Amino acid sequence: MQSHTMELPRLIEIGEKNIGDFGKFLFSLNRPKKVSLISGTNVQNVLKSKIEKSLKNKKIRYIWHTSIDNQIKSIDKIQKSVKKDNSDLIVGIGGGRSVDTAKLISYNLSIPFVSLPTAASHDGMASPFVSVKSDKPHSIVASAPLGVFVDIDVIKKAPSKLLASGCGDLIANIIAVKDWQLGHKKKKEYYGRYAADLAMMSAKIVMENSSEFSRKGVDHRVVVEGLISAGVASCIAGSSRPCSGAEHLFSHALDKISPGIGLHGEKCGIGSIMMAKLQGQDWKKIIKTLKDVGAPTTAKQIGIESDKIIEALIIAQGLRPERYTILKEKIMTKKTALNLAKSTKVI
Repeated sequence: MQSHTMELPRLIEIGEKNIGDFGKFLFSLNRPKKVSLISGTNVQNVLKSKIEKSLKNKKIRYIWHTSIDNQIKSIDKIQKSVKKDNSDLIVGIGGGRSVDTAKLISYNLSIPFVSLPTAASHDGMASPFVSVKSDKPHSIVASAPLGVFVDIDVIKKAPSKLLASGCGDLIANIIAVKDWQLGHKKKKEYYGRYAADLAMMSAKIVMENSSEFSRKGVDHRVVVEGLISAGVASCIAGSSRPCSGAEHLFSHALDKISPGIGLHGEKCGIGSIMMAKLQGQDWKKIIKTLKDVGAPTTAKQIGIESDKIIEALIIAQGLRPERYTILKEKIMTKKTALNLAKSTKVI
């Protein structure tokens, strides 16, 4: 039996208006004397004084670093500065890019890191995987966070489309788990039911509550807990398998063809509609759920042209040929891709 490693967060705190406890949270993790804080300029403008006050209360010294983009060159520059800090902890504060930057630097420098997400837009807040601009068109393995600290009040202030994107990333688990089962059946790939069930539960909670979300608004805490659980599922699996299948390959293909257009979870949601049809799953229910949470269900809604959708469907599996998905079972020609996108009303 092949072995794999599980690297899990040690401590997770989810509260509301609890940003003032962040220093106490870090102190309880590993009593750091000094921390390197990585965030974007917007986050610094909003949270800097509160975070600094909480760190000073616990006599924790800090140095801020500004994340501009997720290009390897930019990350390397921050990494050189962080190395000079001689910090005990690295903290990623933001909607995704800054957390990914901290995660990768943590992995490269062998310094533990903490995730402080400011938006619930994808499951990277608790997973060991990062999305960076490199020669690999998909996520790469780095470090799982030592701790995850969430202030729901901060999450609530993020644009609503980011929360809808997070729902799209969770719904993708329905496709990913089915693809993982397919890989196990066809290629005798390791399949962990516990990790798969945890990822599925995160998706099903959104699916089952979508009608209520449509009436009352999406419950931020439910989505945050779902995204953290999905990230933990990947930690348990030792790979991104429970949360990343054909729908993620489609999203990565769009990143390559139309960079910078649409949020990650939005593209995964649209990909999930089409892949669900290929898998024989209830794709219409996925459309309903996405609409209920305010996520896009068509290419037009995220500003992607129809021909780019077709191209993405054709090249998706080739981006990661070793990963067995439903796209390995179907010959995706221009005609079949067009039929799939049209029949699911994606275009």
